[in-house]
This record gives sequence, C-alpha cells and structure tokens, in this order.
Amino acid sequence: MPPETPLLALEGLTVDFDAGGRVARAVDGVDLAVGRGDAVGLVGESGSGKSVTWLAALGLLPSRARVAGRARLDGEDLVAAPRRRLEAIRGRRIAMIFQDPASSLNPVHRIGRQVEEAIRLHRGADDGAARAEAMRLLDQVGIADPRRRLDDYPHQLSGGMNQRVMIAIALAGRPDLLIADEPTTALDATIQAQILRLLGDLRRATGMAMVLISHDLGVVSENVDRVCVMYAGRVVEEAPADALFAQPRHPYTQGLLAALPSLTGPRQRLAAIPGTVPEPWNLPAGCSFAPRCPAAAAECLRTRTPGLALTPEHAVTCTRVLALRGSVWDRRQVAA
Repeated sequence: MPPETPLLALEGLTVDFDAGGRVARAVDGVDLAVGRGDAVGLVGESGSGKSVTWLAALGLLPSRARVAGRARLDGEDLVAAPRRRLEAIRGRRIAMIFQDPASSLNPVHRIGRQVEEAIRLHRGADDGAARAEAMRLLDQVGIADPRRRLDDYPHQLSGGMNQRVMIAIALAGRPDLLIADEPTTALDATIQAQILRLLGDLRRATGMAMVLISHDLGVVSENVDRVCVMYAGRVVEEAPADALFAQPRHPYTQGLLAALPSLTGPRQRLAAIPGTVPEPWNLPAGCSFAPRCPAAAAECLRTRTPGLALTPEHAVTCTRVLALRGSVWDRRQVAA
C-alpha cells in the first residue's frame, strides 16, 4: 500500500528577509512532514529558524519576508493560498500557541469574550452556545470555577492560567494540528510540567497532531515521538525521539546533548558549543555548523551536504557522519 499522505508537508521551504539591502535567509530549504496524530519536536538554539518556519507556513510573517517552497495541508499549498483562504485555515485547521500569553491576550477584554470570539469565528456558534462552549473549554484545560473565570481579565490570572486560556482559544476551532511555540518558557517547573501533561492528554483525547517548538531538550524528549534538530535555518537531523537521544549522529545534536548536565556520576564541566549561530546574511559557503564543529574537515567548509538517510526514519546532513564514531564532544578536553 502507498504510504499515508501527511497532514502537513513542508517542501523546500525558504524564508528571506530584506535586511537593509542585503538578503538574510532565515529558513533554508526545510523539508518536514507531520502525519495525523503525530507529535513532532523542533529543537535548536535561538536564531535557528524554528518559529519563523511555522509563521511562514501560516502566512504570518511581515511583507518584507519572501517565502518560497511549499507548505501542503492535505495537498493544498498554503504558501500560494490567498489571504482569505489562510484566514479560514488558521485557527480552524491549524492553531498556534505563542511563547508569551501575556502579550497574546488582550488586556482590556475579559477572558470569556476572547475565548467566545474564537468559537464564533471558527464554528459559527451564537452567543449562548459560544458562552457554554467557552466554559467547557476552560474546564477542559484545567481552570477551576470556569463560570467565574470567564468574567476575569488576563491580569487577574497567573501566567500558568493565562497559558491555559491560550490553549483553550487554540482548541476552540477543533484544529487538526496544534503548533506549540515554546509554550512553557515563562513558567516555573511545576506549572511547566502541568501544561505539557495537559497538551499530551488533549492530543491523545482529540487525535490532533502537535508540533512542539522548544530549546529545552528535556521537554522535547518526554513529549514527542519524533525530533527535528534545526541549525541556521536547516533541519540537520531528524529521527524518532528514542533513537536521537540514544545515538545522535550530527555533531550539532551531539553538542546540544553534551551540554546537558548529568544527574549521575562524577561532576564534570559542560561541553559548551563554542561560538554562536551565524547571522542569516553571512552563512558559510558549506556546512553552516563547520566553523563551530570539532570534527570539521576541509570539505565541510566548501560543500553543502544534502540529507543522508541512515535508516528509513533517521536522516542527517553531515559529510563526516559515516566516519564518526560516538560523540565528537569530550568533556575532559573542554575542562582542560
């Protein structure tokens, strides 16, 4: 039988910004598929292009951004879709939770009005039905006494409760795909765990797919089935979560994991990756990670590596991957 058509497929997606007369490429040929019910993690340092990738797919970037490639939702290309069509898809088929709920909620409108607005917009409910559904959604996301909370303003709620309100708004259209962009960045560890558990429960209960964008590898490892590692606008490694954390193959992925503190064994220095992510308008000619990579060879500086399939589910972009054995990051050398 032919493989199942993915719910959403990004094909050669690129994003260029006009940065004062020079072109800055923030997303550089991303290929990524999300199946129905999938949980996919997107990780990488700040500036890797994680959020811009999905803002581009949804048509939410400013006019100075030039988006090319395809973002196919059930075969329909969103990049080429007119604005009116995108407005019908956003929230209804694909919903997004942004990093900071305090800046995403309107401070001068009550919580109930904001949730009800999403319900009326995406499901055509009248005022009474929207009110009842808003109350149900607040209860579903774990907000106590939802009838009273509908009349509260955002400043009357904690950061964790505001994030739950954002999740309720995202669920109002019963989306097929939920994009969670750093949904727990501003929350303490206990509330973070509650929000992530809530997202997992909702995904399993509704059957929706989820893309979890995060720089926190621990968060990603516990909440997704598949992980894509991004660097300088490219997906440099993609694998099932268990395989990627057990045996990372790209030096960048290895560096991210080597930088995590160990909970067992003797104390050691963290193997921090030297340098920073290159500026989008000043990318190296070859591998973008080569200037920071301890395993880089001359070919890495001049050759742009296509994706290499190590297994049917594990792909990596690195000319040196077949020659490398184990991690190229040695904590003892870093400590020295």
